[in-house]
Amino acid sequence: MTVFLFVGVNGVGKTTTIGKLAHRYKQEGKKVMLAAGDTFRAGATEQLVEWGRRVDVTVVRGPEKSDPASVVFDAIKRAKKENYDVLLVDTAGRLQNKVNLMNELAKISRIITREIPEAPQEILLALDATTGQNALTQAKQFKDVTKVTGIVLTKLDGTARGGIVLAIRNELHLPVKLVGLGEKMDDLRDFAPEEFVLGLFKGLLDGTNGDD
Repeated sequence: MTVFLFVGVNGVGKTTTIGKLAHRYKQEGKKVMLAAGDTFRAGATEQLVEWGRRVDVTVVRGPEKSDPASVVFDAIKRAKKENYDVLLVDTAGRLQNKVNLMNELAKISRIITREIPEAPQEILLALDATTGQNALTQAKQFKDVTKVTGIVLTKLDGTARGGIVLAIRNELHLPVKLVGLGEKMDDLRDFAPEEFVLGLFKGLLDGTNGDD
């Protein structure tokens, strides 16, 4: 079973990304489960449950303010028993108290690895491309508290916000794995550096930059 652990502050499109990825794997014929590990914010679980309903995948949730690690444990137990292929885990995104966040993410990771030694296969950090330098700061902070394996860049809708990708690569040496281009279920793409660079420099390459 492949386990994805998603981290990132609230409002960056983390839950939406989970929903879109669930849709992608469902389309591929995989058996997908979502775990509502953000028990801190009242609306987070509801949002994930709504995505589960839209995509038609199972969502495991706990009571409000319950221990996130126990929700994840319940999800893994059920996913193993019922032979799920993919488990996507949402987590809380508050950075105000990094110690709590660090302990919480470490506990969740420990439980996942204890139950499935090779998991989590991916710890993906969701960042909002529109926030520029702030996204870079968030990336540094999350990289301090957990072993991020890659970035999901959301709200990359074709405008000139892509410089943040280069900054992430140069400063943090983290690969951008997925990009979210909009709100629809299919608006999630694998990141293609060649296409991205062409898009970034298109104005310069085709002579439309006006500096003849």
